[in-house]
This record gives sequence, C-alpha cells and structure tokens, in this order.
Amino acid sequence: MFRWPVAKSIPSHAADCSIGGQEFWITFDTGSSDLWVVSSDCTNPDCQGITRYSSSSSTTLTLSNQPFELTYLVGSVLGTVGTETVTLGPYEISSQTFGAGNSGILGLSFPLVASIPLTSGTPILDNLFTHFDDPHRFFRDISYSDSSLTIGELDSSLTNDTSQFAFTPDEYDFWKLPIQQITINDQVLSLSRSLVRGAPSPIAVLDTGTTLILGPTADVNAFWYAIGTGGSTRYDQQTEAWQVRCDRAVDVRIKLGNSDTAKEYPLHPEDVNWAEVETQDGWCTGGIQANNGVDSGDWLLGAVFLRNVYVIHQGKTASNPPMIGLLNTTDPAAALAEFTSSRGQDPAPPPSLLRAVSYLVILQGNSHAK
Repeated sequence: MFRWPVAKSIPSHAADCSIGGQEFWITFDTGSSDLWVVSSDCTNPDCQGITRYSSSSSTTLTLSNQPFELTYLVGSVLGTVGTETVTLGPYEISSQTFGAGNSGILGLSFPLVASIPLTSGTPILDNLFTHFDDPHRFFRDISYSDSSLTIGELDSSLTNDTSQFAFTPDEYDFWKLPIQQITINDQVLSLSRSLVRGAPSPIAVLDTGTTLILGPTADVNAFWYAIGTGGSTRYDQQTEAWQVRCDRAVDVRIKLGNSDTAKEYPLHPEDVNWAEVETQDGWCTGGIQANNGVDSGDWLLGAVFLRNVYVIHQGKTASNPPMIGLLNTTDPAAALAEFTSSRGQDPAPPPSLLRAVSYLVILQGNSHAK
C-alpha cells in the first residue's frame, strides 16, 4: 500500500509524482485517463510560475512526434506524447506514456476514454494495477478534511471492513453508477430521463477533478426552485450560477446504485450551501450547478459530493467487472448541528417541491408554445 496526503483545497486530490527524476504536484482525476504535466516548452502566460518538465534534464525520455489534445468540461490542453519513468510512492513504471502540455493531471479512469492513443502505450492506472493480484486491484479515496488516496489496501485508520460498502458493477467508460433519486428534506425531486443509451435511470460520474455537483439544467433549476422558499435562492445572470442564502439549511440525499441495491448518501449542508468562495451580502454559491455540457454521463459528482463518502474503485478482475464501493461518512443530524452552529438559524420556510413542479410545468408549456 502507498498513501499520500492530498491538498485540502478543492479539487482535493493531488500529490507529488516523479517523472524522469523531476518532481511535480499533480491532481488525481477519476474523470479522465491520461497523465500529463507542464512542459518547459510552454510559453503561455498560464505556464509561468508552474514547475515545468524539462526534456533536456531527463535521461529516460523517449519523445515522439505525435501530438495530443485533451478537452475537459472547462479548458483544454495541447502537447506532445512521450514515454518516461514515473514514480508514485514505492512504485516505478518505466516507459509510461504521458503528455507534455501546460499543467499537471494524473487520470485514473479507464483506457477507453484516454485521449493519448492506446497504440502509444498503456494508461497509468492499468500499469499500476499490474503490481497487484485481483483482491488488491483497487484504489481508495476519501475527500474530506484529511483527504487521502491509497492503492492496494484500505486505510486502516478509517476501516478494514469492505462488507460495510455498497458495491455497484461499473460497465461504463468512466467511474459511473446510476442515480435512483435525489431528495430534499425527504421530498423526491423528479429527474430527467438519462441521455446515456440503454440506461434506465440517470448516470452519475464520480469525478475528483470537478469541484461541484453538475447536472441537467432543468433538474438543477427545479432543485433550487424547491429550496428557494422565502427568497432564499437566486440565479446570478452574470456568473450563470445559482446562489443561496448562507444560512439556508437543507437535508439533501442522493440515492446511488442499481435499483435493488441502491443506498442513500446524505450531503453535508455546507456542501449544498457552499461558502468556499467569498460571499457577498449573505449569499453563498450553490454546491449543485447546471451544466448541459456533460457528455460522460448525466451528472458529475465532484468534490462536494465525494467528501461525504469513502470510495473504493475496484478494477476488473478475472471474475468481476470494475466495481464502485461507497460508504457514507456524513451523519445528517451532526452535520446540520455543525452547519447551524457555524452559519446561524435558517429563517426561511421549508423547501417546497410544489414550487419545482410549477417551474417544470411553466417550462414545458413554454417549450410546447415554441
């Protein structure tokens, strides 16, 4: 097992990595598959002040003429494909495919979604898993204040009992599992039909490289309409983001997994009502935002969800497909008490799903009118 403490800021998964004997601070990203770091050839102002990979300082680099391009939900990177010796904890991988671009990310998703062609080499997760037999071919992450990532073993300071986890087979191209429902103070929010072919319910991607929870515009708007009784939510046209009164306390839970084994995972109110950014006049940023550009699934569950759970990403074995194991780490009652102690009492009326239904009816009426 190897374990790294990771940054407490969001995104929360990052650690030191040696590439060709050069040290880099990289982000662990379960929403992508490629390894890449900033190149010394980058002249973009964004590259200034960042540790950059120097090809001339390496004796183990093999550089190709093959370009690569990765496009994320926000931002993109261009660079050149090469192979290098990569060291993570006690593990060394020779001839690891990587990209020399203009930042640093270590993707921990499946080869199918890699942007660097598989003909150029194997993504780093598959290379890491070759060090382990089937029972230990997994990595585990936890995203709250003492965030960490382990490969091959659980963190004994948290739990050694995998029977506590709810496991869901993952037969997709990212780390995905179905969303059965979202509740607000025990009221069920209607969700849009999945855009993933053949999926009976909306599909969520676990993505450590995303800060917030992102979902379809209609669903997210209905969510905030339901919460916004007493004028406690508003949409900021300038930032194109939902805001919420900083003392607004709601009990939000997401039910994940296949229909017969799904479990509810409560969110800490501080993750729904997000005060990580500077607030103005008592308004905070909503931890759930609309984005119709998600093409890897229907929803992205970023750090504000992930720090409420303990996650096992189990790789494919001889007898099983990849699996996602989840264990709840948030006690709703204790979380509400912490929130109220920090933010004060919430004076707004309880959330109302009738407001959300009214919004959807108006929306559908406008759509038919067109």
